[in-house]
Amino acid sequence: MFKKILIANRGEIACRVMRSAKKMGIATVAVYSDADAKAPHVQMADEAINIGPAAAAESYLVADKIIAACKETGAEAVHPGYGFLSERASFVEALDKAGIAFIGPPAPAIAAMGDKIESKKLAKEAGVNVVPGYLGEIADTDEAVKIANDIGYPVMMKASAGGGGKGMRLAYSEKDVREGFEATKREGLNSFGDDRVFIEKFIEEPRHIEIQVLGDKHGNIVYLGERECSIQRRHQKVIEEAPSPFVTPEMRKKMGEQAVALARAVDYHSAGTVELIVSGKDKTGDSFYFLEMNTRLQVEHPVTEEITGVDLVEQMIRVAYGEKLPFKQDDIAHDGWAIEARVYAEDPYRGFLPSTGRLTTYSPPLEQRDEDGVVRVDDGVAEGGEVSMFYDPMIAKLITHGDSREEAIDLAVEALDAFEIEGLSDNVDFLSALLQHERFRSGELTTGFIAEEYPEGFEGAPTDDVLRTDLVALAAVVAMTQETRMALIDGQLGEPAFPSMEQAVYLDGERHDVTVDPYDGGTVVGIGDEEIDVVADYFPGQSLLVAECDDRRRIVQVKTNGRGFKLTTRGRVHEARMLRREVADLMGHMPEKVAPDLSKYLMAPMPGLLTKLQVGEGDKVEAGQPLAVVEAMKMENILRAEKAATVKAIPVEEGASLQVDEVIVEFE
Repeated sequence: MFKKILIANRGEIACRVMRSAKKMGIATVAVYSDADAKAPHVQMADEAINIGPAAAAESYLVADKIIAACKETGAEAVHPGYGFLSERASFVEALDKAGIAFIGPPAPAIAAMGDKIESKKLAKEAGVNVVPGYLGEIADTDEAVKIANDIGYPVMMKASAGGGGKGMRLAYSEKDVREGFEATKREGLNSFGDDRVFIEKFIEEPRHIEIQVLGDKHGNIVYLGERECSIQRRHQKVIEEAPSPFVTPEMRKKMGEQAVALARAVDYHSAGTVELIVSGKDKTGDSFYFLEMNTRLQVEHPVTEEITGVDLVEQMIRVAYGEKLPFKQDDIAHDGWAIEARVYAEDPYRGFLPSTGRLTTYSPPLEQRDEDGVVRVDDGVAEGGEVSMFYDPMIAKLITHGDSREEAIDLAVEALDAFEIEGLSDNVDFLSALLQHERFRSGELTTGFIAEEYPEGFEGAPTDDVLRTDLVALAAVVAMTQETRMALIDGQLGEPAFPSMEQAVYLDGERHDVTVDPYDGGTVVGIGDEEIDVVADYFPGQSLLVAECDDRRRIVQVKTNGRGFKLTTRGRVHEARMLRREVADLMGHMPEKVAPDLSKYLMAPMPGLLTKLQVGEGDKVEAGQPLAVVEAMKMENILRAEKAATVKAIPVEEGASLQVDEVIVEFE
């Protein structure tokens, strides 16, 4: 076996490869750009080599620098991960010339599958279903129109060398072809240096299914089942799962055998993926068509690993060394269901604008592997690290595995509740909303799911009545815990002013009158005619609250927000605040989702002792003028007027023990 390998990549996939290598007893070498000098994959490796500036074109994409790093460290083989040089045949040839093994497929297979036109021709010759279309070179727009008319609309125009959603245009009419053909050619030329375009039939209600294949250098090739990758945004995958809720055993066999036939046609070895487009309208399982073959490890490979028990990275390394696969097709079995959600640095509330910056907080959910299921996080970032503009915005991949699809989904939703990220925007709420969506849970998926279900953008997941009631109860418990602690601290100066048991909780602007009755080990919160028994181990300042509300498990992120706090759970951020009921009554009933007008009141910002009043009823005050002094936590706090006003009433006297939000002065 190899003694040392180099990973020609960065981020989570570099860390992922290193984990398998270390398990096998193989030393690892990391390469890094100037931007990644302190990245986790650099810290994780046994050795690390700087290969240049932050821009990938000057570092991770320079084959000569990778080969030089191999020679400098004595690395015998290179694992390319995905992206960068992973599907570049010339890189494999250069490694071979230098006497360095490539942990991936042979160069001819990469070259054959890298050309979309040639790969479709090969697929057709190998007996693989291909989408009806025209695979030859198209001379001009007029010819493109004729071809599209012959195929029948709608059609898809694609750049031959395209990928990642670039160089693709959908045409529903001759007008669309005339407007889009030349633009598609330009995109292909600008992005891939190749302006060839092909046209094929557009599949309605399309589902994106892919087959994982694995082969060795001795002619053994197997398929490890399918992955459903239909949940996409602008052709970029967001959530993947294995197996597919749509694919039957008969379909799986047909798809798998065709994928193996294609791999065999190009003498394939290592891990690879055959991507298919499937018509959701077809229930017979015959309407699946070849899209492309990715001659590398896929981002979503963990879901296949979880349901098959096969470590794909380990097998890639063993195959590269010359070992035979340790199993045959009949040995491959599926166990349970796995889901992968890609956590990106982007803001779904603002049209998915990309976000870069420093991860001031990064706390992924705890990993788990037991009888209750699997929670796995593949990442390559750390708290304090930076998500840079130079590379892919992926922060992490969350993978869950359960006995059923429902269990895997529920595990993922709960794990996302515990995923804490601060310093930049993230899509965690959006992922949670997708997984909770009724249509997603039913398995009725298409590649247009996100566009169809969120045509106006994302505003947070809907909140049902049970969750809303639990959040009111949790808000009351959090607020009472905070106020009780402040009262105990203030009590060091005298008799503590404990908060009232009768409170008003405002959740997203809606008032709920509550009673709070703590007992040893929990709190009973009364909300109208309903009582919620809350058991929560919460301490003020804690960012993650894990609680049971009448035996319903809730994981909620808590962040202080001025006088209130934010509660984030189940794909939505909720604004919460608690006031003493008499204070809420004094201010009047607050309309739903309209903030109360607090400008007419000077309120105690914390529990404390009112040591000095500096105004009287009828006094006119100016902005910034001292009004009162409150002593709390052994410190004097001078409270000042925010604007010019006239004092209407002073409902308290000097020497009073104040509770948080208690009114000290009311203005006209």
